[in-house]
Amino acid sequence: MSSSKKIAVLLLAHGSPDSVEDVPEFLLQVTRGRALPSEVVEEVKHRYGLIGRSPLTELTMQQGELLSGQVGLPVYVGMRNWKPFIADTMKRMAKDGIEHAVVICLAPQDSRTSVGLYRSALGPESDLPFSVDFVESWHDHPLLIKAFVERLAAGLTSARAENGSSVPVIFTAHSVPERTILEGDAYETQAKKTAELVAAGVSLAREDWTFAFQSQGMSGGPWLGPTVEEAILALKAHGHSGIFVHPIGFLCDHVEVLFDIDIAFRKFADAEGMRLWRAESLNESPLLTAALADIVKSRTMRATNHLLASVPANK
Repeated sequence: MSSSKKIAVLLLAHGSPDSVEDVPEFLLQVTRGRALPSEVVEEVKHRYGLIGRSPLTELTMQQGELLSGQVGLPVYVGMRNWKPFIADTMKRMAKDGIEHAVVICLAPQDSRTSVGLYRSALGPESDLPFSVDFVESWHDHPLLIKAFVERLAAGLTSARAENGSSVPVIFTAHSVPERTILEGDAYETQAKKTAELVAAGVSLAREDWTFAFQSQGMSGGPWLGPTVEEAILALKAHGHSGIFVHPIGFLCDHVEVLFDIDIAFRKFADAEGMRLWRAESLNESPLLTAALADIVKSRTMRATNHLLASVPANK
């Protein structure tokens, strides 16, 4: 790609309401205008109220700033379900003269229910104001795995010291409807592959870790399991008094971490007489930044090489 071509990075994320009062409007964005039962809306408001606010947008912006410093390119952030919306961000990029963008979803495992929806939110390729290189998955990127390993090693060492014995690990990722997997979606396989690589990074024996899907939806048919609660009960039945949860499907703190794990799963574990520890989220991890930077650099280099190869040699 010519040095004169204005290149940028676009990070895509789910989005999160700025306050509890914004939850009803946020949920309408998630469902694309389909009204949810009032009890569902109130439950979501309750969850956000317990954690105060979700830091997802703030942390994603910080991740973008760190990445920009690493790659020397402007980095933009677009949210599918809240401000700054993807469409608005793309308009700003076009106004800034961007001609090509490397697009990365901050959901490293590919699913049509997440990454696929982000891709659709960009709009038809023929209508885009600039060319894009869309990264579909990066679930096994070595630096991403190293970042998760770093968090797991630190947290697990502390948990073992407090527990006075070994603590089994439950790796988690956000659940999706079962029909998604039955229709050939790679998400389950990729999520479990991430967990397998992270477990190997801290030399966990296979009997010392398991996998569960969290944050199942409240409607829409059966969702992928086992649930975290089921995993906790299974480990209790095997004589364990504590568990360590490592959410490898998420890259920063938000409601699925701060409420689902820190409040709901911990409360469930307490009721079963078990302690629960959690790995610190990646958030501003330098290794996460390095993983994103490596993806950007390899994609821009590939684009440059492709352009050079398409230019006829001088005769």
